[in-house]
Amino acid sequence: MIPFSVLDLSPVAEGQTPSDALAASARLAQRAETLGYKRFWLAEHHNMPGIASAATSVVIGHVAGATKTIRVGSGGVMLPNHAPLVIAEQFGTLDALYPGRIDLGLGRAPGTDMLTARALRRDLQASAENFPNDVVELMMLLGPEDPARKINAVPGTGSNVPVWLLGSSLYSAQLAAMLGLPFAFASHFAPDALMQAISIYRDNFRPSEHLEAPYVMVGVMAAAAETDSEARYLFTSAQQQFVNLRRGTPGRTPPPVEDMDTIWSAGEKAGVEHTFTYALVGAPDTIAAKAEKFLRDTDADELIVSLPVYDFAKRMHALELIAGVRDRLSRKAA
Repeated sequence: MIPFSVLDLSPVAEGQTPSDALAASARLAQRAETLGYKRFWLAEHHNMPGIASAATSVVIGHVAGATKTIRVGSGGVMLPNHAPLVIAEQFGTLDALYPGRIDLGLGRAPGTDMLTARALRRDLQASAENFPNDVVELMMLLGPEDPARKINAVPGTGSNVPVWLLGSSLYSAQLAAMLGLPFAFASHFAPDALMQAISIYRDNFRPSEHLEAPYVMVGVMAAAAETDSEARYLFTSAQQQFVNLRRGTPGRTPPPVEDMDTIWSAGEKAGVEHTFTYALVGAPDTIAAKAEKFLRDTDADELIVSLPVYDFAKRMHALELIAGVRDRLSRKAA
């Protein structure tokens, strides 16, 4: 069975507070755990009114503390925003609190707009250029203790928290292959380079102490409901958010609407629909057919699903329906 996982941004819906969003993330993770999802990842975004997971390691601790067995991690931490030692200490602490359940997914994008990125990084170019060295330094700090090393992550050293590289282009695919790390591609919002990135990663993969063979995770947005029409209606919240983001006016998750043509232009529609090329939107039969083709085309080892549904009860129901799709595909493959 190909594992299914969840990518959650702790979405703050219109009329709600970050406290509401963070409580909802914990409840969603608890249900994901009972449904057999493998991981529950949270992502670092800044200056986004609709996302409450900016302090990602703190939210991971919140979610891990509310669950018992599901792996919890970052999808991802934007490493150039931080010193490797700080992240090693944070994730070493998480591993000490929740042993064997923490993942560390790393990205090199700022996770925000350029103005905010400058407030975070100060030197944008140097931060991005140092990414490969920072990844190696971070893995060293999480790895075995070295008596000759003068600086150690405490907690962190010896924890061997699994490190993933995340990407939406070819760069991280090449680096993940070179370092022998698992690779997650952000096909939920960046479909164009997916197939080429997977090919580059697999063709150039070097086995390492961390991973013997390539391991690929692919991402999709999803909105599942009892009917295709209801799912398309629910998905208009995500479509509105991306329109607002492209317009430079990000906000909280809006309620769904009956007709997106009253909101977006023809150009915006084309752009958003392209962004969501691989989105799983529909009733279970519709989602199963599209998911089966997507997993066959990518030959992915794992699928991670983001559920940008405004109403929490309907988001929870979508999580349940997609778990049913996973089980159906598993039985079919067997």
